[in-house]
Formats: sequence, structure tokens, C-alpha cells
Amino acid sequence: MRFGQSSARWYWRRAAMLFASFWLSLVVDGKALAQGQPYPSRPIRVVVPYPPGGVSDLLGRTLAAAMSEEFGQSVIIDNKAGGGGALGSDAVAKAAPDGYTLLLAASSTHVINPLLYKLSYDPERDFAPVGLVAWTPLPLLVNAQSPAGNVAQLVEWIKSKPGELNFGSYGNGSASHLAGELFQTLAGVKMVHVPYKGSAPALADLMGGQISMMFSDMTGMQHAGSGKLRALAVSTATRASRYPDVPTVAEAAPEGSGLKRFEVTGWFAMLAPAGTPDAIVDRINSVMNKAMARPDVAEKVLGYGVEARTGTPQGLKEMAQSEREKWKTLIAQSKVEVE
Repeated sequence: MRFGQSSARWYWRRAAMLFASFWLSLVVDGKALAQGQPYPSRPIRVVVPYPPGGVSDLLGRTLAAAMSEEFGQSVIIDNKAGGGGALGSDAVAKAAPDGYTLLLAASSTHVINPLLYKLSYDPERDFAPVGLVAWTPLPLLVNAQSPAGNVAQLVEWIKSKPGELNFGSYGNGSASHLAGELFQTLAGVKMVHVPYKGSAPALADLMGGQISMMFSDMTGMQHAGSGKLRALAVSTATRASRYPDVPTVAEAAPEGSGLKRFEVTGWFAMLAPAGTPDAIVDRINSVMNKAMARPDVAEKVLGYGVEARTGTPQGLKEMAQSEREKWKTLIAQSKVEVE
């Protein structure tokens, strides 16, 4: 009898060990794959690699709230600012590829910065594209007293003063900076670049007449609306829905000008760590697209100066690759350097 009881205890102990071994086999690098468990089964963290209060943060919080409703699970924002977006991007690149840590990246963070700075991560190797979230035009602004009343007149003015006029930007290597460099290249003109630490001081100097022109973020349109600045065009291929009377640079460019090919779009997209299962990426993409297509969400983000967009993971991948090649070529041609 004692032998039988011992055998029974051995049997159940062995069964328990086999069961535990089976579940341990579902763990890779200490992270459960959660097979059979619906996704998401716990809160999702979206890293915004910028401080609270900016466009990325406001967009992220609006999207997170809508996604929470669609998922039936909390989606929380984690502001991890530093290094022009590099700190937060690096954290997500090293996170578990399980769909519970995501990155809301801006085009400058994901495409431009890696071309200008040595970073601890590779934007193509270390991330899985989830989808486009929103895009924003950069308005081309001049002082209200500028002799340039349109893009053609601006080009003529710059050509009449080669190397004497300047353009401002909200930072070395920013989309604002590269838009100005592209404008020079395609128009065949030469200006002096004046970088600022943010759009506010640059816009202040544009209003004061210290700089001649600038590709601004959409906050500059508030000053154009008050009559302190003049909006000549927007940088995107299509007009901004909020300002339908402002032409695109390509539309307003002189006939025969290289500016007919001008296009610069600031965009925001969701990324996941590389290795995130396709099924989870597709699930996030579906919920995200549904959230951004909601009229209340689209109207709210329009107030931040961005327009809601949707798309596929493959579409985002192709867009990022195309942008990377475009800016890589321009940076080499223009000899853009950053400190």
C-alpha cells in the first residue's frame, strides 16, 4: 500500500512537472506568447518620444482614447522625451515584440534623424510598421510686408538677391529645415539657413522681419490669419482641408520651375518592435484605422493642425522607404550638416 501511495504521488508530481514544462515552452526570452489568449488582454503602452503638450502628445492621447474604446482595453500614453525622439524610439526598439509596447513616431524621428545622427537603433531593422495615423502640411510663410505675394514672386525676389536672403527653420535637420533646402534646390536659388530652437522663436523673427521666409508647422497659420504673416502655399501634394484657399507649392510654382515637383509632408505613424506577430500588427492596424476614421477623432486632431489618415503596414513601409531615399539624396546634394 505504501508503495502504491508513493507511486501515485510520483505520478501526479510528474504530471505537474510536464504541465509546467508545457507552459514554459510557450515563453520566449521570459515573455509569454499568450497562446489561446485574446489580444489585448492587458493595457497597451504607446510611447510618445516627445514632452507632453505638443502635437505628437495631443494626437497620441486622442488616438489612445479612441483605441481604448475600440479594444475594450486601456491604451495609455508614456511620454519618453529626449534626444529629439531617440530616447523613446530606442526604448520601444528594445521592448518585447508582443503588441503591448508601441511607438507613435513622427517622420522626422523615423526617417530624417537616422540620416543625420548616429543612433542606437535602426529604423528599418528594429521596427515593424503598423500604419499611418496622420499627416500635416508645412505652410510656406513670409512677413506680411514682404514683396512676395505668391511663390513666383518669392522666387524672383530671392533670385534678385543671391545669398542675401535667409530662411528660418525650427531646428537643424528638422522637416522645416529640409523643406527649405529642397525649395532652394528645385527653384535654383540660394539662401542662408537660420535654425531656431522651436517654431515659436522662428515665427517671432519672421514677423519681426529678421528672416525672409520659413516652412512652419501649422501654428504659423494662426499668425497668417491675424494678418501678421502671409501664407503663400502649403508643402503637401494636395491642399490642406482646413485651408482650401491656400495653394500647394507645386500649384503656385512658376511654369518650368523644378518646384512643380516640390512635396514635403510631415506625418505620424504607429510602429511596433520588430518581430511582433503579423496577426497582432494587423489587429492594431484595424483598430487604429477604425479610430482615426471616426468623425469626432478626425475633427479633434484637425484642431492640432494635423489631418487623420489610415493605411496598411505595407503602405507605411513603402512610404518610409521612399522618403528615406528622397531625404538621403537631398542631404548629400545640399551638404546638410548638424552639430
